[in-house]
Amino acid sequence: MTAAAGKDLRGDIEKVIAGRQATIGVAVMCGDTVITVNNSRKYPLMSVFKLHVAVTALRKMDAEGIPLDSTVLIRSEQLHENTYSPLRDRYPGQDIRISYRDIVGYTVSHSDNNTCDLLIGFSGGIDKVDSCIKSLGITDLNLTETEADMHEDIRNGYLNWSTPMSVVRLFEKIYSGEILSTEHSAFLERILQECSSGQDKLKAGLPGDVPVAHKTGHSDRLPDGTMIGDADAGAIYMPDGRKCYVSVLIMDSKETDEVNAGVMAEIAGIVYRYFKI
Repeated sequence: MTAAAGKDLRGDIEKVIAGRQATIGVAVMCGDTVITVNNSRKYPLMSVFKLHVAVTALRKMDAEGIPLDSTVLIRSEQLHENTYSPLRDRYPGQDIRISYRDIVGYTVSHSDNNTCDLLIGFSGGIDKVDSCIKSLGITDLNLTETEADMHEDIRNGYLNWSTPMSVVRLFEKIYSGEILSTEHSAFLERILQECSSGQDKLKAGLPGDVPVAHKTGHSDRLPDGTMIGDADAGAIYMPDGRKCYVSVLIMDSKETDEVNAGVMAEIAGIVYRYFKI
């Protein structure tokens, strides 16, 4: 893509976000083309940070030789009520012996808050997640809050922040094979493709036969109706085999959930059409 075409891409994205009652940041990386829009702000990651948690846990498993299919006992009291948790809903009031494969899968594919915090504990705490990601050279982010912390006070969601480009760079590193073993890279790619949330976000802007591996996030709303954060980021699998990495992070939105999702979908469609050969 020429520099002029890249400028056109940025311009088309800017048109989509213009006039929205929200702060919207976008980053795109496809081959040698990298563009950002409003990349300098600190956007709440919301559940997108579960990708960072999964990467940290998988790197620990690589380093310590812990197999994905090794199991751990989760006590029923560790599966907290009043938070989003498909695993708890599947096994209400029960102790569960479960593999790390399934714990990571529930966290990434199904955005389970309880399994996310279990992985944070396994990794050594949220500070370890923050330092692990920064050790990869991705520094424009801050991770200090667990899901339990954000459940206690939704404003704590502001404290887990990133620029859009930092999220894109994490996806690029996952797909480069440089930060995880071959087995764990392939596993993470698969469960990102199986993401069950946010079907109306990036995925909705793409042809039905185009795979996307992504992680979504969204917050509750403040008393005045403002949504702290809404997000989707991932890899679009182009017909020629390339991966286009896209991150759309929305902050302080007074728009409806449907409008936020529509912005993400429209941006994904624009990116796909620009890079499709």
